[in-house]
Amino acid sequence: MYKHSLSSKISISKILSKIITVNLGRPQLNLAWFTALITIIGSICIQSYAVQAPDGTVAFESAVLLVKSSTTFNGIRVRQAIYYFDLELPNDVGESLQKVVFKQRTGGDKIKFRLDKTQSYLGDRHQKQEELDIATFHDETTGEITVIFDQPIPPGNRITIGLKPKRNPDWAGVYLFGVTAFPTGKKSRGMYLGPGRLQFYDSFDNFDSFYR
Repeated sequence: MYKHSLSSKISISKILSKIITVNLGRPQLNLAWFTALITIIGSICIQSYAVQAPDGTVAFESAVLLVKSSTTFNGIRVRQAIYYFDLELPNDVGESLQKVVFKQRTGGDKIKFRLDKTQSYLGDRHQKQEELDIATFHDETTGEITVIFDQPIPPGNRITIGLKPKRNPDWAGVYLFGVTAFPTGKKSRGMYLGPGRLQFYDSFDNFDSFYR
């Protein structure tokens, strides 16, 4: 169970006291008000509980969105490609974004990346704004690539992250990359956003793939 704030407890107590006082002696109306009260309390608790667990674990209140994934070049073995992942943090997400973890899940070839070429911007792939300071790490055991923001990204923003492969895979087909977002905090609970889908072809049109 997650903890809620003291102010939420006080508000619920006041509502309950008011309903009992006003509707004392009116059983049918009391029942209707009691049902409504349970609904309200449930809503308040769900919203509050999504923030922090008793052990200090922090989580997002609502979903961070993986809006789009794309590559600048979709031909096999191409070295100039960049893989972009556009993310959106809704206003009600509750926590700032601290890091994003990527992991290749499917594909006929294992793609290797140039971590020092990773980039991130406010906005999306086609409308880049301010460049963001990041640090990028690779876990050879799990295969995960972690992108950490120097300054956490507050709710209400859209960002794009560009991963630079050493080259596109040798084999054509669909490649899926799992994307997980983490809020700020020493103990944070990751939210899996789903797979970013990239498709590569034996023959390709660079112009078409670049503007896709």
